[in-house]
Amino acid sequence: MSGNIDRRAVLRGSGIGACTLALAACTTDRGEPEAADPEAGVVLLQLSDLPVGSAKVVTTEDDAPVAVVRSGEKEVHAFSGVCTHQGCTIEAEKKQFQCPCHGSQFAFADGSVQHGPAEQPLPEIEVGIENGAVVTR
Repeated sequence: MSGNIDRRAVLRGSGIGACTLALAACTTDRGEPEAADPEAGVVLLQLSDLPVGSAKVVTTEDDAPVAVVRSGEKEVHAFSGVCTHQGCTIEAEKKQFQCPCHGSQFAFADGSVQHGPAEQPLPEIEVGIENGAVVTR
């Protein structure tokens, strides 16, 4: 009889442990998602496709979302297009980037968090203008 009790206790403990792990995986913060930096020399878009004062989220051939901002006639900057909250791809709205998953908002100017739940800014990606195109550096 003690063999059955021990086996039941082990099975019960295993079930509780499995449920605890599953619950933890669903409810804990996954931490800061890793955003892949595109290689240098990747053409993101043509400068003519991005009016001054606007932004656009583009996807590289390697499926890396990049948020590109044109702040002046010959001035561009870019950020990772991955929300720092839980890794969703952000969208460019009229005045800021927005995460469609949980509502985080980020500034066009510097990628800073304007509204959470994200706590970290969007990582900056070095870009420049070459031959009329926005290109990673």
